[in-house]
Amino acid sequence: MADQQKKFVESITPRDQDFTQWYTDVCIRANLIAYSNIKGFMVIKPNGYALWENIQKNLDDRFKATGVQNVYMPMLIPENLMKKEGELVNGFAPEVAWVTSGGTEPLTERLCVRPTSETLFSDFYSQDVHSYRDLPRLYNQWCSVVRWEKETRPFLRSREFLWQEGHTIHETAEEAEERTQQMLDVYADFLSEELAIPVIKGRKTDKEKFAGAEATYTVEALMHDGRALQSGTSHYFGDKFARAYDIKFTGRDNKMSYVYQTSWGMTTRVIGALIMVHGDDDGIVLPPHIAPTQVVIIPIQQRKEGVLDKAHEIAKALKDYRVKIDDTDRSPGFKFAEQEINGIPIRIEIGPKDLEVGKAVICRRDTREKIEVPIGELPVRVGEELERMQKEMLERAKEHLRTHTFEAHSREEFEEEFKDTNGFVKAMWCGDQACEDKIKEEYGVTSRCIPFEQENLSGTCVCCGRPAKKMVCWGRAY
Repeated sequence: MADQQKKFVESITPRDQDFTQWYTDVCIRANLIAYSNIKGFMVIKPNGYALWENIQKNLDDRFKATGVQNVYMPMLIPENLMKKEGELVNGFAPEVAWVTSGGTEPLTERLCVRPTSETLFSDFYSQDVHSYRDLPRLYNQWCSVVRWEKETRPFLRSREFLWQEGHTIHETAEEAEERTQQMLDVYADFLSEELAIPVIKGRKTDKEKFAGAEATYTVEALMHDGRALQSGTSHYFGDKFARAYDIKFTGRDNKMSYVYQTSWGMTTRVIGALIMVHGDDDGIVLPPHIAPTQVVIIPIQQRKEGVLDKAHEIAKALKDYRVKIDDTDRSPGFKFAEQEINGIPIRIEIGPKDLEVGKAVICRRDTREKIEVPIGELPVRVGEELERMQKEMLERAKEHLRTHTFEAHSREEFEEEFKDTNGFVKAMWCGDQACEDKIKEEYGVTSRCIPFEQENLSGTCVCCGRPAKKMVCWGRAY
């Protein structure tokens, strides 16, 4: 049985040997994705899509609790609409896919396959909003977008990906700014509470902000290999799009005013974050809150009298959890290995010997801890272990973030930190993009964010030595 289990998982490259290959192996072996015949596009298989469904449902509930409503916009954008706001079209131009014909007839105007939907929402709002009484508009859509990425990787970068994009308009700049920050907090709470991923919250530098935005706020997570992953962003546009698309309303003073606008989004790349933060050499490890299946019951010697009946009895008793029974005719070792690769949080083993003593064995995916539990106590104990696992996964991720976040007080220290290790490095910055560009060129790292929680590490910029304005979190990123 042990040999069969080893054979089942041997195709996964060890994390510390080749992290990139490990990640790809896990995505495939855990049946999350398959490659399609269209370069750069992936098939999201049932295991992967079930994860996205849980993410979508949880986020959707959180959005609606803040007053957001779901809508749907067309997937094609006329070229003239894209050009109305110059920064946006220039920012996305290298990644845009164009439709140039409909059937056999050439189109009179090219249509862009949406890379994002600010233009469509802005055009819609310009026709639909007339008075301050129409505000705010708090909309979100769940959809896919296409961006012609040069290099792709499952979930992290693909030419088509799933996401949600929120688009709101407001009467005042203060309301719009408040909404921008509010949605960033929604993302941070979701990542921590549901995916057990701690993040650093902050503002992007002007170089790294979203095309057309006045300000972009981000939640940055740290992967097992020490690289950063931008896991959600929220943008404040001021009235820039409103002026470009003529989104006006009659104010309380009976004068015409422009709206203030936001957008915010989270994509399927958070599944990649989930894998890279919590996975191990045997597969993915899913936090119980988000796992499509929280408990798998594996009957041992299931043809023996009473074993399958007891497995079904246990499943009924665990009705408050997402449970399945693996009653296939494969060996227990194969089933154990599959459970581990797929990251199901808890495995319950029940066999003839367990029936004799009225107990079952609980095995946690993250620690491999095995616990004998009286069958009648399983509902309570399973609930306790799921919550303990969720909490401990977050604590381990926090510890990893803490031990891989460093400080640099000089250029020499900055260079030394990035020489042999990856992680976040906090260092002071003068605010000049020339220094930001130089750091990227010389060390291959980028500014991840200007953290909201500022520290005065020194009075001078880590690059040029001039007076510093902000502490920045730097790192190598996906």
